[in-house]
Order: sequence, then structure tokens, then C-alpha cells
Amino acid sequence: MKFTKLIVAAGMFSLAASTLAVAEGQQDLIKPINKELTFVFIPKVIHPWYDVVAAGSKFAADELSKSGIKVNVIWDQPPQADVADQNQRIEANIGRKPDGLAVACLDQATNVQLLGEAVKAGVNVVTFNSFCDDKFPFIGPKSSFQDGFDLGDYLAKKLDGKGKIGILAGSLTASDHVQRIQGFKKALENHPDMKIVFEQPDNDVLEQAVTLTENALQAHPDMAAIFGADASNPIGAARAVKNAGLAGKITIVGMDDLPEAVEAVCDGTISALKAQRQWDMGYWAVQYLLAMNENHTYPMFHDTGSRFITKADCK
Repeated sequence: MKFTKLIVAAGMFSLAASTLAVAEGQQDLIKPINKELTFVFIPKVIHPWYDVVAAGSKFAADELSKSGIKVNVIWDQPPQADVADQNQRIEANIGRKPDGLAVACLDQATNVQLLGEAVKAGVNVVTFNSFCDDKFPFIGPKSSFQDGFDLGDYLAKKLDGKGKIGILAGSLTASDHVQRIQGFKKALENHPDMKIVFEQPDNDVLEQAVTLTENALQAHPDMAAIFGADASNPIGAARAVKNAGLAGKITIVGMDDLPEAVEAVCDGTISALKAQRQWDMGYWAVQYLLAMNENHTYPMFHDTGSRFITKADCK
């Protein structure tokens, strides 16, 4: 009799354990969204490049609205690539406690500290475009060094390993700009007859890139090529070279596929670009911030990659 009671008791325990296992299944870890969400994007600067990121974020929000999830995407953009200004915006938004914060890091040291404070305050954080730290999910390419190297290698082949080179350096604190220049210089190490005679930051300001290129052309009339480390400066270099009547005589290589840059590739003023997929950055930033709010898993690194664009790609 006692043995039978033990069997029954064991069976009831087993059933309870089974029921408990079902109650604590993986689907029960997911938190349903029952309110409007607000995601804030803080890029490095107001720039047409980020307009494409914004388009991706809007598409994702529109897509989610069709499934009944309302996401308000707010862009809080510094007018210039200014570290103090960007950090003030990050700090202010931590205080507002949005449901998600997406940041393109302009200065790793100070940005990492502030984003760490955001996480401690319970704010969901992702980073995009410029890598900041492995502590935070990153959407974009970690290939900035390789992009610079690829463009340097392309240029060396184009110039047969000879010539004076100018560099428009973008922002001196942005990790992607810095790493592209490092990669570019590494590629030139195998070509001692290629000399860098000019290197100046344009701070991602198109007009500044034009002026710097004009000054460089006057100071170095025999300059053979220009490398641009951000999305603005290949366009600035192309404008200055065209104005000087040197289109096709000075080889320009640089980053990204803004419309004017692509047009300059197709008309022969720019020789090659390495283009990122920033639309994807905006799209996936929204999706992963939603995943955080729902307690889903998400990747710590989503590589959006980059690709070459040359005249062969023009239709």
C-alpha cells in the first residue's frame, strides 16, 4: 500500500514537473509589446549619408506598424561632428529613458563611458556605423581597416606604385575614419615610390573638403591621387579637381555611394569607391532594439559589409 502511494506521488510530481517545464518554456520568456516604443538615433553629424540610415529605420518602423507594433523613431543629430555636442545629446537622452538608443560613435573613449551609463539606467543600446566597443551590439562593418587597405591597394595598381598622394582624413576621433587611413597607409608600405604629401581632417564637412583639396592642389601641383576617408571628402575632392580642370588627371578613391560620388565615378572624376550598406544599419537597429524590448536574443555584431564601385558598375 505504501509502495502504491509512492508510485502515485511520484507520478503526480512528474506531472507537476512536466507542467512546470511547459509553463517555463522559451516562449514564456518573450515580453509582449503593449505600448508605443520610442527609439532615438544619434549619429555623428547631420549628413546625407545618415539620411539613408534614417530611410532604413523608417521602413522597419512602417513594417512593424502593420503587425500592430507602434515605433516612434527620433533622430537627434549634431549639426557638426563635435564630440562634446554628441555626448550632451547622448546624456540628455539617457535622462529621457527611451525604449532604445542607437548611436554612431564619434569618440570611443567618452562614448563608451556614456553608453555604459545608459545600460546601467536600463536603456537598451545598439551602436551602428562606427564601431565603439564589444560591450554593445554593433550594426555595420568592422572592415574599416580593410576598406582603406583595399583602396590603397587599388590605387597602387592604378598608379603603378608611383606618385604623390593626398589624404582627406575625415574626423580624427571617428574610429572608422582612423582605421581606413591606417589600412590605406599599410597598403602603401609596399610601394616606397608612393609618398603622402598632404593629410588633413575635413570633419566630414563637404565645403571643408573642397577647400582643403584646392589648397593641396596649389601646394602640390604634381600630386597624383587623393584618398577620402569618409562619405563627404571624395565628393569635395572631385569638385575641386573638376574646378581646376584636372578631372581624369588626378586619381580619386574614397568611401561610400552618395549620388554625387557615384556620378563622379561614372564621369571618370572618381576612380573607385568602397560603399557601405547604411540602409541596412537603420533597418536592423530598429529590429534589434525591438528584440531587446521583447526579451528576444540578438547578435552582438551584424556585419553589413561594403563593396567596390568603379566605372564598370555604371549603366
